[in-house]
Amino acid sequence: MTGNPARKWWALIAIAASVLVVGLDLTVLNLALPTIATDLHASISDLQWISAAYSLVLAAAMLPAGLLGDRLGRKKVLLAALVLFGAASAACAYATSTGELIAARAALGVGAAAIFPLSLSVIPVLFAPEERQKAIALMASATFISFPIGPIVGGYLLDRFWWGSVFLINVPVVALALIAVAVLLPESRSAERAKVDVLGVILSSAGLAGLTYGFIRAGQDGWTDAGTLAAIAAGTVVLAVLVAWERWLTGHSRSGDGGNLRGGKVRPLIELRLFRSAGFTWGTLLATLVSFAMFGIFFAMPQYFQEVRGADALGSGLRLLPMIGGMVIGMIGGTRLSSPRKAGGVELPPLANAKVLVTAGFAMMAVTLGVGATTTVTSGTGFAAAWFAVFGLGLGLAMPQAMNAALSALSPERSGSGSALISALRQVGATIGVAVLGTVLNSVYRGHLDVTGLPAAAAAAAKSSVVAGVAVAHELGSAALLDSVRHAFVQGLDTMLWVCGGIALASAILALLFLPRRAEGAAEPAADVAGDESGQERAELGA
Repeated sequence: MTGNPARKWWALIAIAASVLVVGLDLTVLNLALPTIATDLHASISDLQWISAAYSLVLAAAMLPAGLLGDRLGRKKVLLAALVLFGAASAACAYATSTGELIAARAALGVGAAAIFPLSLSVIPVLFAPEERQKAIALMASATFISFPIGPIVGGYLLDRFWWGSVFLINVPVVALALIAVAVLLPESRSAERAKVDVLGVILSSAGLAGLTYGFIRAGQDGWTDAGTLAAIAAGTVVLAVLVAWERWLTGHSRSGDGGNLRGGKVRPLIELRLFRSAGFTWGTLLATLVSFAMFGIFFAMPQYFQEVRGADALGSGLRLLPMIGGMVIGMIGGTRLSSPRKAGGVELPPLANAKVLVTAGFAMMAVTLGVGATTTVTSGTGFAAAWFAVFGLGLGLAMPQAMNAALSALSPERSGSGSALISALRQVGATIGVAVLGTVLNSVYRGHLDVTGLPAAAAAAAKSSVVAGVAVAHELGSAALLDSVRHAFVQGLDTMLWVCGGIALASAILALLFLPRRAEGAAEPAADVAGDESGQERAELGA
């Protein structure tokens, strides 16, 4: 983007606003579910599908969306995704039945499936290697800020308006992002005009949806449920077939027949050669493992604040803000430490490389999660704020560097499909993390909860979740049950935080052993077509 260097940053800010809105939608829904259940007469199954419809479609559509961006133009597809996301948000807000809301949530998933990967895909196209860390830090900030801001905004809206307002707030932000992307973002697309890998699209969508559905069910129905095991097995088998198909297609591409099937050359949906890059493989894996480390804070700590310490949703969100402050400091510090310096007109090497920063960041997260695992029923807000802030510092050091290692392996030619692959792996990893760590939390909670003497129905309800347990205790007027619920939940919380800390420590070791010291070059030569509004400008970015 040669005309105005500042313009690409404004374009990225517009895209970051879109990512922020998508993140907000994920967090505010949980706050609105109780009101939705009352107003729409939704059953527990309905509420599960309202939540799961989004995740399933998001997982299934992410890889095809990235491919469409490469083929049709990333700006065009991003604009279409924003329009769809805004329209679906309005449809959610004014839904009059659970069926309408589930359908609208699925449409939201389609829009988000394009917004997530394409927000990353423009970075290799617009920004030179030395600028990418700042660009990635901006995008990561938009994602992580949504977690504490969601409860704050959602709590404020639900206290004053109807439940649909938590969806309607997306519309003006999406409208502003639409205008900014249309005006500021140049069009870019792949110069390669091969046929779409239709079988790959079908297999990836079916496999990712099946795997995601299986792990969602595991979190709800347990790991011994027949439907859970069948969905996970089916998704795994389909993804194995996908890998075999992509290997065959890639092999024929390189053998000279160009992947020619009936009707012409077929471009593989997944560029398996990317996994030969240590930066791509380990950067993607470590960025995914961050989701596991974060799960304890973003999922369990708000429940601790609300059900154990008695805070409301707004207060819970405010208590997460120290983590954002630490994260911003970590991102700024990490970018400066990993950037070349100038002294006396001479350029000096960076003070730290990606391996050092990612390792240090994960080690910091592991230590602070261990500190968090000493939380008690009476722990004060200051204690949580302190370890949240240090955790955020580690997150800010590790996350942008890991993402930069992965994105640096992508040429502009395949930035859409490559970014979609990164996003899909992170999405599935996050879903697995929720299922596994949620099981740890719930198992310990149920094991420590004392329901002696309670009616069978009340005991079953109290064991289902800490929220239900507190509600049953209040309904029965039982101080003993309330005390048991809170202590049992804290036992589960601490155990889960120890597991999260162990995952963070393992991630630090993996980064130290396998992550390259510096971002690698793109796996393919840059052959991308990019332009400004008139489509005439060409982006030339090395790796």
